[in-house]
Amino acid sequence: MAQKRRGRPSLRNTSQVQRGDVDMEEDISFTQTQTLTQVQRNLEKHSPEQVNLKVGELVQYLLIRDQKKLPIKRADIVKHVVKDYKDVYPEILHRAQKALLDVFGFQLEEIDTKSHIYILINKLERVPEDSMKVDDNTAKLGLLTVILSLIFMKGNSVKEAVIWETLRRLHVDPGERHEDFGDVRKLVTDEFVKQKYLEYNKIPHTDPPECEFRWGPRACKETSKMKILDFVSKIQQKEPKSWITQYKDAQELPKSQAPTASQSARP
Repeated sequence: MAQKRRGRPSLRNTSQVQRGDVDMEEDISFTQTQTLTQVQRNLEKHSPEQVNLKVGELVQYLLIRDQKKLPIKRADIVKHVVKDYKDVYPEILHRAQKALLDVFGFQLEEIDTKSHIYILINKLERVPEDSMKVDDNTAKLGLLTVILSLIFMKGNSVKEAVIWETLRRLHVDPGERHEDFGDVRKLVTDEFVKQKYLEYNKIPHTDPPECEFRWGPRACKETSKMKILDFVSKIQQKEPKSWITQYKDAQELPKSQAPTASQSARP
């Protein structure tokens, strides 16, 4: 009796096996402990601007993902932010951790070393006057800070389309309902505006009509341009003075805080 030939795996099954092998190899490669020398060598493959951009994206991503105080998976960080920069992931993560702690007082803690799951912990006791903080009523600090930073760095006003494009790069699509923020477009154009964090106005003489965003009076009271510039500087690993125009702007006191003529004349 002729022996029954073993069935060959289908192309689909073969593809799945190969993909599983590739994923496993990538995961093993990614999770291997990298020495400082290896990371530094890998950094030479990327421009400083590219790495700084990834650090900034990661800081913003972590702040936004933390809004509901849910754990953050490293797999999601790699998939949505790090992507092709896995070879310098330790450096990107280190810089992002430093920026989060220095600017916001948030420490990124790994609570599951096997599955690589992180949470953000508030390590600083904020003073009562610092009302721009994360709590039950202002749980959108991360998203708001991203928008305020963009407005300031772009010259104190930004077209609406630029805001939406920036948020899309952070996987917050204004055209889709977000799991944390709900209707993002309504949150930004209605809630933040009503809270006086943002001003949202039509740009005169534009066809088709366009709108722009500026800082609102509450943002000016609860933070400052210098704080925002320090935030951007830490992410980009540059001195605040590197941005000459923004630094000069940040140094100028609001009119309400500017000294009067009599005060200036005092010895």
